[in-house]
Amino acid sequence: QFMASAPWYLNEDKPTLKHQKNWKGEEKKETRWYDRGAKVFQAIKYRKGACTNCGSMSHKTKDCMERPRVKGAKYTNKNIAADDKIQDIDIHGFEAKRDRWNGYDEREWVKHAQKFEEVQNLRQELRKKELLEKKFQGELEDVDGALRTEEDKFVEEEDAAFGKVKVRAKSAGGGESGTVRNLRIREDTAKYLLNLDVDSAYYDPKSRSMREDPNPEKDPSEKTFAGDNFVKQSGQAQGFQQLNLFSVMGGERGQEVHLQATPSQAEVSFRAVQERKKLLQKNTSKDVLEKYGNVAEKPSEEVKALRGTEAYVEYDASGRVIRGQEIKARSRYEEDVHPGNHTSVWGSWYSDGVWGYACCHQTTRNAYCTGEDGKKARLVTNTGNAVRDEEPPSPTRRNIPVPPHGAEIWGTDSAKDIDEEKLQKAIERQKRMEHANESNDTKKRQHYSGDEGLDVSAEDMEAYRLKRSRGDDPLMAIEKQKALLKGGSKQGYDFV
Repeated sequence: QFMASAPWYLNEDKPTLKHQKNWKGEEKKETRWYDRGAKVFQAIKYRKGACTNCGSMSHKTKDCMERPRVKGAKYTNKNIAADDKIQDIDIHGFEAKRDRWNGYDEREWVKHAQKFEEVQNLRQELRKKELLEKKFQGELEDVDGALRTEEDKFVEEEDAAFGKVKVRAKSAGGGESGTVRNLRIREDTAKYLLNLDVDSAYYDPKSRSMREDPNPEKDPSEKTFAGDNFVKQSGQAQGFQQLNLFSVMGGERGQEVHLQATPSQAEVSFRAVQERKKLLQKNTSKDVLEKYGNVAEKPSEEVKALRGTEAYVEYDASGRVIRGQEIKARSRYEEDVHPGNHTSVWGSWYSDGVWGYACCHQTTRNAYCTGEDGKKARLVTNTGNAVRDEEPPSPTRRNIPVPPHGAEIWGTDSAKDIDEEKLQKAIERQKRMEHANESNDTKKRQHYSGDEGLDVSAEDMEAYRLKRSRGDDPLMAIEKQKALLKGGSKQGYDFV
């Protein structure tokens, strides 16, 4: 509308485009250009105002393009350069000003094309002579076929070179800094087609980049593209990040390390720290291997001696040895070490919250063994302390019986002296106790509500052995399933 509507002052009664441009002017093709290398005058003597180096009047000394002479033409009057033809061409056309081929002589291209064809023909003749020599020597049969194969390969290489799609790369100053390879091959799948979910990785159409991984849940071995940020985590990128982090942390600690100001110093310092760190790790791993050994190495004879034996041992349902002798595997650490003439190890005796030696009842770790005399002295000391500290019992405190110990609780080594009727009652009592423990009503229990269980008999211990859970038993899972099916016990074997 605004292009066709003429202003009111043109007095146009119908739409026209005469007011938009100079429609009266005629377009002229401007093909004029500078005469390259044209000379106008050749002087034989130096002229005042000419170039002191070459003697030409076309330019000044500071603009001279010839090699600086030892003695200029002003002083020698020899080899005076000719005057160049100076032209002032005024080109007004928009296309003519920007015509990059303006002034190009097409005859120059013909010369280059002829020279290229001559070189190609010469190469083909030389190659044909080489193939004929191979044919005469019996190494080749078909010369023409070999030539055609080489020509096909050359054509394929040319096609591959011309098939590269290149784009202009704009520089920061606004100009063009040359060409770069296209970001992807046309046969490859586009990045935005790898995952069509709208909430997946963002694709920037301007830079044709996708920084995040479009398929993070996919197997890495099946991926063809893992995001542009994957490149930042490969190669020397990680080393540069570590160097940058080292320089920042070093600057915070007061060290004179700066990656931008002194990059070489920062890199040397970083390498020195890395070498010291590797040496420390190597020494640490060496010390650990010397102390604990290396599992990858073959075991020594001492370690082989610690392994299991093939001696036959038979156990009953409660885990006691019936036949054979139980052999416990020794560890790699020192065992049965008796310092200070002791005959037992430290911690083999316990009394009143204190550990000691069972051979002499000494409670000091580095004490020398005193034998039976030490036991008697310990007994006298404890008796004196008990008499001195004896007080009348409190009327509110109940007399809690001391639980029996030793063979009175655990019974004898065999189960022949156990009464079957008492054992059945003990098993029922054990079931009731387990059922009571499983209930959550523990808030109403009195403080001494469990005192009645202190009177433990051999039958009670046998019932406990039969009903207890043994997690290391390989048949435990099978027995649990059988108990669930039969409605029996869920902990251990049913008593038969």
